[in-house]
Amino acid sequence: MRRRRKRGGRAGGWRARTLFHAQRTRRRRRSPKNVVTDMLRGVFRCLLTNPVTGKRNMSQSSLAGKVAIVTASTDGIGLAAAQALGQRGAHVVVSSRRQVNVDKAVALLQSQSIQVTGTICNVGKSEDREKLVQMTVEQCGGVDILVSNAAVNPFFGNIMDSTEAVWDKILDVNVKSAFLLTKLAVPQMEKRGGGSVVFVSSVAGYQPMQLWQNEDAVEELKKQLGIKRIGEPEEIGGVIAFLCSEEASYITGETVTVTGGISCRL
Repeated sequence: MRRRRKRGGRAGGWRARTLFHAQRTRRRRRSPKNVVTDMLRGVFRCLLTNPVTGKRNMSQSSLAGKVAIVTASTDGIGLAAAQALGQRGAHVVVSSRRQVNVDKAVALLQSQSIQVTGTICNVGKSEDREKLVQMTVEQCGGVDILVSNAAVNPFFGNIMDSTEAVWDKILDVNVKSAFLLTKLAVPQMEKRGGGSVVFVSSVAGYQPMQLWQNEDAVEELKKQLGIKRIGEPEEIGGVIAFLCSEEASYITGETVTVTGGISCRL
C-alpha cells in the first residue's frame, strides 16, 4: 500500500495527435488501425535506433532533490530499489543490521555516482528506527520517500505447524515495525510538502509457494508465469522508483503486483 500527495496530471498525446494529422494530409485515407500501427512503428524505431538514450530519458533526474530511505537495502530488492531511486537523482539512505553489508552497498552505489548515506538499522528495534529517521533528517535535510522493504520469514512449511513465536516475529517486523517507521517518516514528509511510502511484500500473500531450494518447484512455478521466468531484483526496483515519481502521482492506496503474470487478470 502506498500514500502520496496528488499533484498534476500526466503528459502525453502530442506525438499521437501530430502523427494522426500527418496521416490525414495524405491523399488516400488510412484506416484507424493503420494509423495506430504507424504510430507504434515510429515509437519502436526511435527506441531501436538508440535504446540507451531512450532508457536514460525515462529516468533522468526525475527524483532530483528527493531523499529516500530504503530499509534492508544492501542486497536483493532493497539494493535494486536504492539503485533505481539513486539513478533518478534521489539521495538514498541505505541500511542493514550489519555494518559490513552497509559499507559494501555504500561503496557500490558511490561507484555508480549515486548520492548515498548508510547506517546500521534493525527495524525491529525502536531506537534503530528513530535513529534512522533522525540521521536522515540531520544529514540529508528531510525525508521524501520511504521504501519499507525489511521483512522476516522464520518459518517454511504448513501454516498449521507454525508456532506462536513465529507469528509474533512476523507481525512485529513485517507489520508493526513497518507501520511505526512510517509514523516516524510521514511528519518529516509533511514538512517538505508530501511524499511517498511503498511497502514491499510477497506474492505469497496471495498464493502460497514451495521452498525455493527445490528446483522442481521453481520449474513448476515458471510454468504458471506468463513470462515463463523468475523476475530480477532490478525489475522490482524500477517499479518502486516509478511509484515514487511524479509520473505515478495519481496512484495511491493500491497494491501493485510485479509477478510475471502469475496473477494476471486479463
